[in-house]
Amino acid sequence: MADKSLNEIRDTFLNYFKKNDHKIVESSNLVPNNDPTLMFANSGMVQFKNVFTGLEKRDYARATTSQKCVRAGGKHNDLENVGYTPRHHTFFEMLGNFSFGDYFKEEAITYAWNLITKEFGIDKNRLYVTVYHDDEKAFNYWKKIAGFSDDRIIKIATSDNFWSMGDTGPCGPCSEIFYDHGDHLEGGLPGTKNEDGNRFIEIWNLVFMQYEQISKVKRINLPKPSVDTGMGLERVVALLQGTHDNYETDHFKKLIQSASDTLNIKVNEANQSSFRVIADHLRASSFLLAEGVLPSNEGRGYVLRRIMRRGMRHSHLLGSKKPIFYDIFKTLLEEMSYNYPELERAQSLIKETLKTEEEKFLVLLDRGIKILNEELEKVKKVLPGEVAFKLYDTYGFPLDLTQDILKNKSLTIDGNKFDFLMKESKELAKKNWKGSGDSSVDQIWFDIKNRLGATDFLGYATDKAQGVITLILKKNKEAQNLQETDEGIIITNQTPFYGESGGQVADTGTISNENFEFEVSDVQKKLGDLFVHYGKVKKGSIELNDSVELKIDIERRNNIRAYHSATHLLHESLRRVLGKHVTQKGSLVESDRLRFDFSHMKPISEEEITKIEFYVNLIIEKKSEVKTRIMTPKKAVENGALALFGEKYGDEVRVLSMGDEDGQFFSTELCGGTHVLNTSDIGKFKIISQSSIAAGVRRVEALRDRQLEDFLKDKENQSNLSSQKNETTLKDLISKIIQLGGKPNLKNKDQAVLIKELNKQYNQLSVGSILSDKAKNKINDQIINGIKVRFQNISDLPFKDLRRLIDEGKKEIGEGLIIIYAINDNKVGLAVGVTKTLISKFDAVKIVRAGSEVIGGKGGGGRADFAQAGGTLPNKIQESFENIKKLIS
Repeated sequence: MADKSLNEIRDTFLNYFKKNDHKIVESSNLVPNNDPTLMFANSGMVQFKNVFTGLEKRDYARATTSQKCVRAGGKHNDLENVGYTPRHHTFFEMLGNFSFGDYFKEEAITYAWNLITKEFGIDKNRLYVTVYHDDEKAFNYWKKIAGFSDDRIIKIATSDNFWSMGDTGPCGPCSEIFYDHGDHLEGGLPGTKNEDGNRFIEIWNLVFMQYEQISKVKRINLPKPSVDTGMGLERVVALLQGTHDNYETDHFKKLIQSASDTLNIKVNEANQSSFRVIADHLRASSFLLAEGVLPSNEGRGYVLRRIMRRGMRHSHLLGSKKPIFYDIFKTLLEEMSYNYPELERAQSLIKETLKTEEEKFLVLLDRGIKILNEELEKVKKVLPGEVAFKLYDTYGFPLDLTQDILKNKSLTIDGNKFDFLMKESKELAKKNWKGSGDSSVDQIWFDIKNRLGATDFLGYATDKAQGVITLILKKNKEAQNLQETDEGIIITNQTPFYGESGGQVADTGTISNENFEFEVSDVQKKLGDLFVHYGKVKKGSIELNDSVELKIDIERRNNIRAYHSATHLLHESLRRVLGKHVTQKGSLVESDRLRFDFSHMKPISEEEITKIEFYVNLIIEKKSEVKTRIMTPKKAVENGALALFGEKYGDEVRVLSMGDEDGQFFSTELCGGTHVLNTSDIGKFKIISQSSIAAGVRRVEALRDRQLEDFLKDKENQSNLSSQKNETTLKDLISKIIQLGGKPNLKNKDQAVLIKELNKQYNQLSVGSILSDKAKNKINDQIINGIKVRFQNISDLPFKDLRRLIDEGKKEIGEGLIIIYAINDNKVGLAVGVTKTLISKFDAVKIVRAGSEVIGGKGGGGRADFAQAGGTLPNKIQESFENIKKLIS
C-alpha cells in the first residue's frame, strides 16, 4: 500500500472492521466529558470507559474508531521529544477496534492478522508479537492463526504487557505486534536491553480485558471479557509508505513543504527538527482550537499556549519575523477537513487565534531577548537559574534557546536551580490539571437510565402534560413516597419541563394531582435524555406510580425562550460585525436577561455595538416565523447550521432558523432549546454591558422588552436625580457669588477664596458627571486567584482625582485590589490600590510597574497600598491589565 495516502489508510482500517460487523463510531472530543482525571483524550478507549465498566450500555457490541488524541500535559507528555525523534507527536490518531463482551482473544488476533497481512499487505516475515508471560491462550492462538514459531512470540513478564484502567477496575493482558524495519537501524527485540531503538517498532496493541482488580491483592474474572486495541495511524502509514519515520509520510511532507514555502527556506538536516515541530504543533493547536480551547495561563489553555509558543519559537529560529502558522493552516485544512469537518467550521477562529497569538509571542520574544541581554551585563560566567526559568516560563524561551545564545558568549547556566524551579512548576501544573475535565457522571444515573429508559420531552409543543411517576428519590436514595415539606426528586415517563442545558435555565412549575402538590424548582438532564425534577412537597403526599399533571410556569418560559432566540440573533450579529472568528464560549439564558460569552481579542467599540443591535432589532421587526427542522448533524451543517465547537451531537439534531432574508435565513444553528414562534415575540433588544472574562474571551449582557423598559426608566430616574443634585449645587454657588459680589469693597483675598471655591465646586461637578456616565466610567469586578479585583477604565478624568477614586473603591469592595486607568488628552494615568488586609501579599508599586511598562510608562511609584504611574499608549490598556492579571495570578 505504498501508494496509499494517510487518509486512504485510515479508511481501509475503518471499512475493514465495518465489513466485519463493527459500527464506525466518530472520534470523541479531545476534551473528555466522562473522565475528570484526564486533560485530553489520549487513547481510543476513553469514550468507551463507562461501557467497559458496565455503567453505560450502547446499541452495539462491536465498534471501530479513529480517535483524535493529544499527549502534551500531565502523565502523558511527549512535548519536549517532538521534532527530535521519528515518532513522537503532541497530536495523533489512534485506530482501534473494540468488543464489549462479544468476541475475545481468538477473533481479535484473527482480525488483526488478516488486516495487516492481507488488507495492508505487510510482510509476515517481518512481524513479531509479544504476549503476557502467563497468557498461554494468546500464545497458542498466534501459533495457530499466524503460523509463528515460538521464537517469534515473545513472552513479557512486566506491566508493559498487562493493561489496567487504574489501581482497581477492568484489566488484562496485552499482545503487541512489532515490525522489523531492517538491520540497517539500531535496536533490539522487545524485552531486550536495546528494545528502544528504531529497528523493531510496535504498530498495534491488543488488550484483552478479562479481569477486574478489586484490591491490590484480589482480582476476579469479568463476566463478559472485552477487547480494546490501539494502532497509531501515523506509525502504520510510515510502515506502509516504506519508512520508519512518521515525518517522512505524505501527510507530514505536505505540511513541512507548506512551512518551507511560506518561510522561503529549504529543509535540510540542520533545520529539519524545527520544521517537524511546526508541522506537529500546528496540528495539535488547530484541533484544540476547533474544540473551543483557547490559549490561557491555566489548565488546557496553558497546555495549548505552550504547544503554540514552542512551534512559534521554532519558526523564529528559522528566521521568521512575522506570523506564519495561520498561513500554513490552509494545508492542514485541505488534508484533514474531510474527515474532521470541525476544522472547516472553526477555520476563522483558528486562523484569527493563531495569528494573534503569534503576534503576541513575537513581541514577548523580543522583550525576552532584551531582558536576557540586560541580565548578561550583570554576570561574569554563570547565568542564574531564576533568570533562565523566568525566560522559559514567562517568555517561552526553552532552556536550549538560552543556552544557544550563551554559547557565543562563553557563559553557562545554573542548571541545578533551573531544574529545581522546573520541577516545582511541573508539580504545580499537575495540581492544576487534576480534575480539570468535566465532572464524571454519578453512577446512580446509569443504573436508573438503564431501568427507566429516556424521558419523553413534550415541552416543544405544550406547557402541560399528564404523566406517571416512575421514580422518587429522597436524600439521594430511592423511596416509595414523599410527605408534606419533604424535598426530593421525581422522575416521570414524560414531561413538558425543560431540563437545564445549552445555557438555558430549567423550567419551574408544579407536579400535582388531587392528593398533593410538588413545587418544581429545578430540572436537570442526566445522560442526555433522563429528565430529573427537583423540588419540595407543598401539600399532601406523593406515591410511586401516581398519575400526575405537570404544569410549567408559562410566563417565565415565554421570557426564557424569547431570550434564547435573542441569543441566536446576537451570535450571528456578532459574527457579521466583528468577524467569523466569533464563536460561542458560553451563555446564560434566564427569564430576565441573557449573558453571552464569545471569542474575540479586543473590546467592542460603541459603533460596533450600535451595528450589532441594529441587526438584531431588524430581524425582530421583520416579524418572521421561526423554523425548526430535524436532520442529521452532517446535513444540518451542509444547510448552513452553525454548530458549537466542542459539542457532541447525536444521530439527529434540531435545526433552528430565524430571519428570512430573500430565501436565506439570517441565523441557523443546531439547538435543543425552546424558542419563540415569531421573531416579533422577542421585543426591543439592547446590549447593556461588555467585559473581558479571559484572554481572548469577551462577555456581553443584554435585555429585551419589558426588562429593557424597566432598565431604561431606572437609568433615566438616576440621571434626573443626578441633575437635580447638580442644580442644587449650582444654586448654592450662585447664592455665594451674589453674597460675595454684593459687597461694596471686595478685596483680592476674598476674590481668591471665591475663585478657589468655584473651581473646587466645578471640578466636583465635572468628576461627578464623568463617574455617572456609564459610557465614560466602565467598572468590571472580577475574581482572580481568589482575590476580588476591580478593573476601572475612565475617560476624561483628571489624573489628580485617581487617588480619591482608589480610596472610594476600597470602601466599596471591602477587601481586594483596585486597578484604575484614566485616559485624558491621549495620555494614560494608572493607579493601583491594595486594601489594608492584603498589603502582606501584594505591593501596589510592583503592580503599577507591571502595568506601566506596557502603556509606555517609566515605572511610577508610591507605597504598598497606593501607587500611580503615567503612560502614552491608551490602546494598550487591555494588554497592560492582562500583564497585571498574570502578576496577581
